[in-house]
Amino acid sequence: MRVCVGTIVHHPEDARIMHRQIRALLDAGHEITYVAPFTDFNVTPAPGIRAVDVPRAAGRRRWRAVRAARRALKRGVEGADLLLVHDVELLLRLPRRRPVTVWDVHGDAAASLAADDRLAGFLRRALPALVRRLEARAERDLRLILAEESHRERFAGPHPVILNIPDVPRRRPLPPGRNRIVYVGRISRGRGATELVELARRLGPHGIRLDLVGPADPEVRPLLRDMQREGVLDWYGHVPNRHALRMAEGAIAGLSLLHDLPAHRRAMPAKVMEYMTRGLPVVTTPLPPAADLVRRVDCGVVVPFGDVDAAVEAVVELRDDPGRAAAMGARGYAEATRGYHWPEQAAGFVGLLEEWAGKTVTSGREIGLLEPWHAI
Repeated sequence: MRVCVGTIVHHPEDARIMHRQIRALLDAGHEITYVAPFTDFNVTPAPGIRAVDVPRAAGRRRWRAVRAARRALKRGVEGADLLLVHDVELLLRLPRRRPVTVWDVHGDAAASLAADDRLAGFLRRALPALVRRLEARAERDLRLILAEESHRERFAGPHPVILNIPDVPRRRPLPPGRNRIVYVGRISRGRGATELVELARRLGPHGIRLDLVGPADPEVRPLLRDMQREGVLDWYGHVPNRHALRMAEGAIAGLSLLHDLPAHRRAMPAKVMEYMTRGLPVVTTPLPPAADLVRRVDCGVVVPFGDVDAAVEAVVELRDDPGRAAAMGARGYAEATRGYHWPEQAAGFVGLLEEWAGKTVTSGREIGLLEPWHAI
């Protein structure tokens, strides 16, 4: 099967797109053309993939990227049996002549736009309505895959759910350490950038340092650079997910200080689950899915939104009680091994695309034996 995968929004090394879905398809023996903003992210395409470069959709360049997308996708679908797109923006620029087309829904763009205070008021009202119309049209014309159960509410019909969950390493992770905390993922104000910086300041006198591993939105980059120059924290920028999670091991805790925004309230806590796979206690704000998971498993601490004092207290207590921290990390890891392991989703994902394209596996290993990342 020949599959064209497209994004103009996400990093080409996005964990779900590249390190889960594309790797699963490659392992099954399928051929991949990947339309993504390689140059804008300074990324070299992985071996074995046909790459089509496209501008990144961000800020003032967003519409230039959208305009270029149709031409890039037209090249990408040459000879393809299936087109898999990951962005709402690409729904505007799909080639007129294309194979079976699938939209992988792993975000709520309308909710994010409605809460974006950088937009003028009329845009915060108009753009979410436009996105909902695009979603309705996509449901009518395309195949849909949902990344979490909560997305079902946005669509009229039933659609398969392929969970956005990490790989769980076979080896038991390192126990929590005593001198650093970690945040992995995109860094933005809505994801707690201001609280993370203040937390780093207050933990410095306790001998605890903050590692930030992930790309940052433009409006918070100057703050992070200043704090790094002052020695308050270490910011590593984008690191491929499998390496970022390996870097996280041995920290006191993994942080998820997301704000109470519409796009976050029902979202499956992928970040929390990633920390669990690495044996880290979790410090999270009380978004219902994340708080419910952490409390049920007893694998971390839930702190109020915006309450840096509570976050400081939680981290220091975990540092000073290594037995408690280790027990939390062990419970989280055990829970992850029982229900949050990507290879258990990979077979269903590949089989679904094969069914829709009318193709079957002709070469490659059996799905589920995803050794290159299952063993990290």
